[in-house]
Amino acid sequence: MAAQLNPQQLAAVNTLDCPLLVLAGAGSGKTRVITEKIAYLVKQSTPARHIAALTFTNKAAREMKSRVGKLLSDKDSRGLTVSTFHSLGLEILREEHGALGLKKNISIFDEHDRLALTKELIKHGSENWEIDEAESYIWRIGRWKNLFVTPERALAEGQGDAQSAAQLYAEYVRHMKSYNAVDFDDLILLPVLLFHEHADILDKWRNRIRYLLVDEYQDTNLTQYELVKLLTGKLGRFTVVGDDDQSIYAWRGAQPENLAQLQRDFPRLKVIKLEQNYRSTGRILKVANSLIANNPHVFEKRLWSAMGYGDPLRVLTHKEEVAEARQVASDLLHHKFRHGTRFQDYAILYRSNHQSRLFERALREHSIPYFISGGMSFFSYAEIKDIMAYLRLLVNPDDDAAFLRVVNVPRREIGPNTLEKLGAYANRRHISLFAACFELGLQQSLGETAINRLRHFAEWITDVADRARRGDTFAVIEDFIAKIGYENWLRETSNSEDAARRKMGQVRELIDWLKRIAKDDEKEKSLSEVVSRILLLDVLERGQEENAGDRVNLMTLHAAKGLEFPYVYLVGMEENLLPHQTSIEENTIEEERRLAYVGITRAQKLLTLSYCTHRKRHGEIVNCEPSRFLNELPEEELEWPERRALDPETKKERAMDSFAAVRSLLNRS
Repeated sequence: MAAQLNPQQLAAVNTLDCPLLVLAGAGSGKTRVITEKIAYLVKQSTPARHIAALTFTNKAAREMKSRVGKLLSDKDSRGLTVSTFHSLGLEILREEHGALGLKKNISIFDEHDRLALTKELIKHGSENWEIDEAESYIWRIGRWKNLFVTPERALAEGQGDAQSAAQLYAEYVRHMKSYNAVDFDDLILLPVLLFHEHADILDKWRNRIRYLLVDEYQDTNLTQYELVKLLTGKLGRFTVVGDDDQSIYAWRGAQPENLAQLQRDFPRLKVIKLEQNYRSTGRILKVANSLIANNPHVFEKRLWSAMGYGDPLRVLTHKEEVAEARQVASDLLHHKFRHGTRFQDYAILYRSNHQSRLFERALREHSIPYFISGGMSFFSYAEIKDIMAYLRLLVNPDDDAAFLRVVNVPRREIGPNTLEKLGAYANRRHISLFAACFELGLQQSLGETAINRLRHFAEWITDVADRARRGDTFAVIEDFIAKIGYENWLRETSNSEDAARRKMGQVRELIDWLKRIAKDDEKEKSLSEVVSRILLLDVLERGQEENAGDRVNLMTLHAAKGLEFPYVYLVGMEENLLPHQTSIEENTIEEERRLAYVGITRAQKLLTLSYCTHRKRHGEIVNCEPSRFLNELPEEELEWPERRALDPETKKERAMDSFAAVRSLLNRS
């Protein structure tokens, strides 16, 4: 191992006697340090079952687990926890549900469920709550949870609009508990509250997790930081790895200040800097260092590379955005045929999703295959939401959100009036909608026909759930999908037979995927465990991106974090785009500069920066100023091709490249 790691990486791996912060610059091998340290801990007699490594995405957790698997035998790695913060939170909640007054089969509300509940509360609640502000309320409640603010504290501190929102927050939490449900923010907040209130439970988990490693620590919010502090105790048996220069998620609660807070909370903290970059050329890193030096720093670091100095960075200037897209596509094609590269070696990065449209058109015009990261999620499709709601109801009949989604899908002539009266009765009795279907008292609110339809549905769900538990779970699920006539329902509600067929194919893909998840460990998972696991998956990470094939990568700068490409085009380098207009107005330029820094450090060999002098906004052509970030780059490292005209021979060569690309694609098809 000593021969493979540089001195700083080796020191980070070997440090066990104090809390450790590893300040890991872009491309400096931070994941390698974490996985090597896990192996080192096991070899130093810390059993894998007492080690936990946390990160923020399922993709990152899978990558980490895969790397550990190459360093440790199956026997030595048995019991190791490598997961997201949210997965660990769910595990804690499932095991300690009783102390929180919850039943074991906890439901996880997604964004659709949260919005539906919030709108219902607004509709039947205070006249101060505005239905049009539902999404704003959801954001505010999530923000409170990420800042470790309970409803009681929000009510005590709030005034005016904040007081009204805090009242809704309290109602939201009360209803969630009655539904035996949590949202994603609760998966961190509730374990923290649990540990604060139950010292014995905290001791149990501290004994279970005797060493904690955290990746991307700069992305933690206050509640996640509190969870880390509670689990590691005063001894601080942890290694956290982060980079304040890559903190780009303040809008969802991330606090890079947590890096500095560690020094105050853990006086014995040791800081090790990883500054050798294994990704980019020296010139790219010099430019990145110059840019980020304009931000204030608690910890100073400077990236360097042993991979050669490399080519100058190019800056392309365009009259307007259509010309920008076309020239980038043409330039990319020219470079590819000149250097014999693959399309997948190129990435076009932009600040906002709306910028992709013109680049898609230009790439199509040049017959260049492309892939947009973060396209429509598999879980966004209505048919997937329907089947997942049925499965949620099978494992937790008290899940009101799931009940409301599918009680009339396919149609069972259970209308909104029936559901409203059922909901009112359930609220009076403080029970779930499902449980209310069986109560004799419901006869006072609904007629016999409506009650019979509700009970028939509820009894059928009970029967399917019972058979799924006792028999072949997935055979029962496939049978119930057939018996409710879901395929016919898709035909009735789709625009065409092809669309219905495609949707049913998605449903079958979901069921096959659930089967694989149920059997991907030594012990087969229950349906409840499988459903919880699915709901936790990051919806943008279903492996679709990993199988993109030989295509140019289009993505936002946020989506590009953690990735690398030989050749990068960073487009739209203009004031009001990067930095974004909102950040200029709110004076949050530092995070935008970090975003540009992330974009620059994605490039391995060549970086091209691009901006327009004019752009269409709201139907009018407006003048554009080059981004202030361009002025912060060292002029001697930049090359401006537009300042020298293309000679006739080069123009002819580029035309031939375009023709060759079309011919190549035709030959492949």
